[in-house]
Formats: sequence, structure tokens, C-alpha cells
Amino acid sequence: MRTLYATGDPAKLGAAVDATAAEGRALVSELPGFRGMGLFVDRELGKLLTATWWDDEKSRQDSDEQLRERRAVELAPFAQTAAVDNWEAAVARPPRSVGPGAWFRLARLEFDPADTDRLASFFRDVALPRLDALPGFEGGSLLVDRARGRASVGVVWSDRDALAASRAGVAAIRGEATAQARVITRSIEEFEVVFAGVTPPS
Repeated sequence: MRTLYATGDPAKLGAAVDATAAEGRALVSELPGFRGMGLFVDRELGKLLTATWWDDEKSRQDSDEQLRERRAVELAPFAQTAAVDNWEAAVARPPRSVGPGAWFRLARLEFDPADTDRLASFFRDVALPRLDALPGFEGGSLLVDRARGRASVGVVWSDRDALAASRAGVAAIRGEATAQARVITRSIEEFEVVFAGVTPPS
């Protein structure tokens, strides 16, 4: 999986969102190995996050070479900062399809690389079942960078009310993750969903 996180002038965000949702989505969907894409925005602060899913590492690497220049065009003149990260999907239950009205929470974590499997087991066996029991849960994934001891947990909710109602329950899960999986939560962000959907493997 690859993520792109860009920040800039909120007044210029709309054009970047439109370009990514139209031309960018059409281009990436034609590439070999493409499985799905999500586009998430914070219109108030001026943040844009994209996530693309691929069948395998080679497909992701090949796509990066083809999309690098195009990303810069789509994000101009909005983006003043942009960061691209590549991840292993350690545990994944992404939504098949959600659109406007849905919301997304992203938590960035750090951990000892030796504890990667411990974290994956906790998310799969403890966190995901409890998230699934919360009203409005649409999908969630744990993405890891084993070498650097970093992770991102992304969870999609059906609407903003469900996102808000989940905060206490999710905070309790994070507390258990700190104790059981030995992780540190570095940041939590919430985004409006423009669209998100991943095709399950055949």
C-alpha cells in the first residue's frame, strides 16, 4: 500500500481534490495490480490524504514510477508539503465502497520493530472484533513499516455521528494496545471521506 499526505492552503484544496478524484483516480485504476483507492480530506486545516492498494510489491513499485510526476501536477498549486510512504498491510479489512458522508480516523503509531507481529496479532484478534461491534464501522486496516517501527491504523465510519460516538470505545482499545502490544500513539487525525473502496482478492 502507498499513502500520500499533503498539506497546503485550505482555499486551494478543492481543485486538488477534484483533480485527484477525476484524472488521478482514472489513471491509477488502469495500472496493473491496482486494487483500490481512498481519498480523505480535512477542508478546514488544508490536508489531503490518499491511499492506494496493490496486489503485490512489484505492482506498487511499478506504479510509483508512472505516477510520480502526475501526482505533482494534480496537487499543484495546493500542496506546500507532501510525503509519500509505502506500507505492508499487516491486517486489512478495508471498505468495499463508501463515499461522501463517511468519515475516517487515522492513528500513527511507533513500536519496537521486534514487536511487529505482536501488534498485528493484537489488531487482528482484539481490536478489529471490537471495532466491528461499534455502530457505523465500515472497515479498518493496520499498515506497518517493519524496518522503521512505524504503523498507521485507519478506520472508516459510516458518518460523522458514528465517528464521534466511537471515540470513547476506540480510546479504550488504544490504551490496551499501549499495554499489550507496546505501542506509542504519535498522532490521531480525522478526515472527511471523498471516496474509498477496495476490491477483494479473487
